[in-house]
Amino acid sequence: MPKLTLSARVGRIKPSPTLAVTARAKALKAEGRDILDLGAGEPDFDTPDLIKEAAIRAIRAGFTKYTAVDGTPELKAAVVEKFARENSLHFTTSQILVSVGGKQSFYNLAQALLETGDEVVIPAPYWVSYADIVLMADATPVIIPTTLQQGFKITPEALDAALAYKTKLFVLNSPSNPTGAVYTHAELAALGEVLRRYPHVLIASDDMYEHIAWGPEPFANIANVCPDLLDRTIVLNGVSKAYAMTGWRIGYAGGPVDLIKAMAKVQSQSTSNPTSISQAAAEAALRSGTALVTPMREAFKTRHDWLHAQLTALPGLQCRRADGTFYLFPEISGALKALGLPDDQAFAEALLEKTGIAAVPGSAFGSPGHMRFSYATSDQTLKEAVARLRGFLEPLQRAWALGERP
Repeated sequence: MPKLTLSARVGRIKPSPTLAVTARAKALKAEGRDILDLGAGEPDFDTPDLIKEAAIRAIRAGFTKYTAVDGTPELKAAVVEKFARENSLHFTTSQILVSVGGKQSFYNLAQALLETGDEVVIPAPYWVSYADIVLMADATPVIIPTTLQQGFKITPEALDAALAYKTKLFVLNSPSNPTGAVYTHAELAALGEVLRRYPHVLIASDDMYEHIAWGPEPFANIANVCPDLLDRTIVLNGVSKAYAMTGWRIGYAGGPVDLIKAMAKVQSQSTSNPTSISQAAAEAALRSGTALVTPMREAFKTRHDWLHAQLTALPGLQCRRADGTFYLFPEISGALKALGLPDDQAFAEALLEKTGIAAVPGSAFGSPGHMRFSYATSDQTLKEAVARLRGFLEPLQRAWALGERP
């Protein structure tokens, strides 16, 4: 067999670090290791019965064939109604594309929009797939770094400095994976003022965690705060996080008609339509409103408050409160120095080997020196994880007791 020569495109991208951590945790569990998985980016709750029953009815009715590439008319109508009811955004079904998860929505967007030489501005920390999907489209990610002290949010000045004539797309994720940061209405308005000066830039608003939020203001995206920007905004969302439907693989997008058509063309030559049964389940989820989401959101908020208090009390960590999602993103520079570890990747590896805690290093999200801990797991798992983490950091605890703080 001749030696394979792989594409340069493959060499530019990395496997998903979050999926890699989850896979390793499952493999170690299968080997008999006592592993506590704080790396998973999915709710630990079961999909609600109402949604499962809709899928079962679809199967029994023989709804097991191909559908339209861009989604069933019924699900697209439910998405339109959802946007109007919950977001005061008014789309037609020709402006909606249903895809195989939120990741495919962003992939379709990148393939349909970007060309070699284009730039995409992405605030960091960012969802792990943004930058690599941009690279797969032969474009260039331009990263705007943020810090814990900034609340992990970009300033209008930083956005203005990053935008240029080559910029094709600006990506904004709020509530944010991995930090849980939520932009206020005033902060969105200030970013909108900058974006008005760059009319050639499309805006991607990733609202995947909109219903897992507890900040002082109701959820709003940039199109809500700046309605004049709606015609150059594509809103990305899905049912995976809010309705505990990660495995069902349904995401959706609302945006300009020509762009949605182009994204559907890309999808027609990749996956074609999303799974018919999953679409029936997603329709039931969206038509149910937010009642099914409320108890899960309340549980996440309770876990957030408890875990934040615990992490804040540990030596070597600085942890900011989140206003949404099911992640905390502590800064760990003090712990790295005291433990003699070179970086967050080494910290994650040592934590897994010595304590059995699986978590994702911040460098995977473009922010070295941090860790992402998911609290989408049971209270018992969280309590045991904190106890093990406390033991892992015991050398720092002794130094603190002696008044020595790195």
